Amino acid sequence: MDKCYLERAEEFVRNSFVMDAHYDLAMDFDDSREMGESRVYSARHEGPFRAGGVNCVVSSLFIHSWQLPEMGLRKALDQISALISEEREQPDKISVCASMAGVDAANTAGRVGIIVSFEGADPLGSDAGLLQVFHRLGVRALGLAWSRRNYAADGCSFRPLKEGLKGGLTHFGVELLEEAERLGMLIDISHLNDEGVSDVARFAHRPFIASHSNCRALARSMRNLTDEQIKMVADAGGAVGMNGCTFAVADKESKDVGMDDIFAHIDHIVRLVGDDFVGLGLDICDSLTEIHKSVPNIESRDTLKDHGQIANLAAVLFEKGYSDERVGKILGGNFRRIYREVIG
Repeated sequence: MDKCYLERAEEFVRNSFVMDAHYDLAMDFDDSREMGESRVYSARHEGPFRAGGVNCVVSSLFIHSWQLPEMGLRKALDQISALISEEREQPDKISVCASMAGVDAANTAGRVGIIVSFEGADPLGSDAGLLQVFHRLGVRALGLAWSRRNYAADGCSFRPLKEGLKGGLTHFGVELLEEAERLGMLIDISHLNDEGVSDVARFAHRPFIASHSNCRALARSMRNLTDEQIKMVADAGGAVGMNGCTFAVADKESKDVGMDDIFAHIDHIVRLVGDDFVGLGLDICDSLTEIHKSVPNIESRDTLKDHGQIANLAAVLFEKGYSDERVGKILGGNFRRIYREVIG
C-alpha cells in the first residue's frame, strides 16, 4: 500500500466519527476486575481507541454457555457494574451513554461514548418485564439470541451440528421485540438463525441491524447473512456491521485473511444495497482477557488486531477509490444515524 493512503486515513479517523457496533468491552472489564485489576480501559483499550479515532463502541453483555442458566442474570448485572466502575474511575475518558445525544456530549468533552447491548436475551430468562429494568440501567440494544437456543429464539451455529428442527422467534421472542421497540431499543439480528431473521423482518416496525455479520456469498459461515437478508436489513433502514473474525471474513486459513478480504464484504454490500447500510462491528476478541469458552472449536483470529488498525482499513477503502463521504458513512456515520433514530 502507498504510504500516502495510510497517512490520509490516519488523519481522516482523527477528524471523523468512528463507531464499532460490537465489542465485548463489558466482559473484559468484568473479567479483569474480578482478578483485581482497575482502570482497565486506560491500561488496555485507551491506546488502540485513540489510534483508531474511536468515538463510540457498543459494548455487548456476553454470557458464556457454561454460566447459563443460573448465572445469566448475575453476570449481565456484573458487567454493567464493571462498566459503571470503570466510568467512575476514569470520568474524563469514557462515558456510558443512553442515547446518541449522550455520545455526542461525551465526545465534545473528549470522552469515548459506550452504549450497552444484549448479545442474546439469555439474562432475561422468560421474563419480558426485566427488559424495562435493563433499559433503566442503560441497555439500548437487544440481540435476541447468541449462537444457541433461548426462550426467545434459536441462534445460528458456527458450524454444522447434529440437531433437530430449528425454530424462529417464539411467542416470547415476538413479545420481547415489541417491548424493545416500545422502549426505544434497537434490535440486533447477529447470531440469529435464518428463520429468526425472517421473523424479525416480518414483525419489526423500526430499523434493525446486524451488528457483526458479514456476507455469506463471500464466506459460507451461517453467522453471515445471505444477500436476501442484507436486503431485509436495508429495507428496514438498518445496517450490517463488518466482523473482523477471520472465519466470518473468508473461507481460507486465518493467516491468509487480510484487509482486502474485509473490503470485499463492504464492497459487496455497497453494490447490493448502497453505502448507507454498512458499518463496523469488528468483534475484536484476541486481545481480551477471557477467551470465548462458549464458541465451538473453530480456527479464527482477528483480522484487525485492535481498534488502532481501523486506519489501516480506511486506507484500503481510499486505495480502492472510495470517497471521503462513503468512508465516513462506513466508519461510523451509518450506525450513528440509525442509533440516533431509534434510541435518540
